[in-house]
Amino acid sequence: MSKPSTRLGRVAILWRGDEEARRSAAPETSRFRNVFAALKDIGVDAEPVVYEDDVRDAVSAQLATFDGVLVWVNPIHEGRNRANLDALLREVAARGVWVSAHPDVILKMGTKEVLHRTRTMSWGCDTALYRTAEAMRAELPSRLAAGPRVIKRNRGNGGQGVWKLEALAGSSNRLTVRVLDATKDVSEVVTLNDFLDRCIAYFEDGSVIDQPFQTRLSEGVVRCYMAGDRCAGFGHHKVKALVEALAARAEAGPRLYTSKSHPRFQRLRRLMEDEWTPQLMSSLDIPISDLPMIWDADFMLGPPGTDGTDSYVLGEINVSSVFPIPDEAPAEIARRVADRLQSKL
Repeated sequence: MSKPSTRLGRVAILWRGDEEARRSAAPETSRFRNVFAALKDIGVDAEPVVYEDDVRDAVSAQLATFDGVLVWVNPIHEGRNRANLDALLREVAARGVWVSAHPDVILKMGTKEVLHRTRTMSWGCDTALYRTAEAMRAELPSRLAAGPRVIKRNRGNGGQGVWKLEALAGSSNRLTVRVLDATKDVSEVVTLNDFLDRCIAYFEDGSVIDQPFQTRLSEGVVRCYMAGDRCAGFGHHKVKALVEALAARAEAGPRLYTSKSHPRFQRLRRLMEDEWTPQLMSSLDIPISDLPMIWDADFMLGPPGTDGTDSYVLGEINVSSVFPIPDEAPAEIARRVADRLQSKL
């Protein structure tokens, strides 16, 4: 591809790392090298910026020299969070530097609360939100009486803070439940009160989400990668998390990636681009210019329609640190970045 004669601007690609990582950071050797290359091809100059809390002020000064910054930092990693970084990014954005994804957009899109806020969309289901441990203690037993539920802490990744609950026996005050932690292989039987006591700390994140368990989970999870409001590819894999049947667990494997044009996922692509993303922006009051340059939505298969067509149930949206794995993703990101920089000219 021929290089554009006019450069569109400068962006930083920011990730977390120690002093050694800062010294050795280079576009050609970073895990984001394909994104660096795609940005260069489209006329955007990109440079690495490696962040840690102990160099906050230096990074702040560095970011002030860029037109924008693309951020890849997990919200929870090795006991660290993003509190200091998010405060820095808000300051940088207030000075006119474009930030993707902005911390305020992450709070709207990238927490489990989005499942409750968008529950009336056609990707939604019977989703409850508990603001307090007392509300959860009062309302959860009646929901469990209708079938297994999945409990999710508001913030987390990698299955942390996600459980499947199934009522076994007893009254609401002495109910016994089978609990399966999404990060573990074996369930345990405890009283509901004991389980609820474990959840008290999770209300520090603001809420706990409660959804019905999707019986087709063993058929796999579809991940739709988005660059802004456009699809950037798909991933599909059979999962072990929350799946108890041994035969289904034996089929679990790595996520397989496909093009955005793969025939199997064209209905999902149309739904994401034409219906769900516009509805999401309207529900959460997010303008198109603030949509993250890369984000994804994980879907479980819901009940088939009368014509046999699959329905999809949203399981979560990932925003903070979505790695652009599908082959088309770096180019899609670059196009969205170019559009955003041109809008600032």
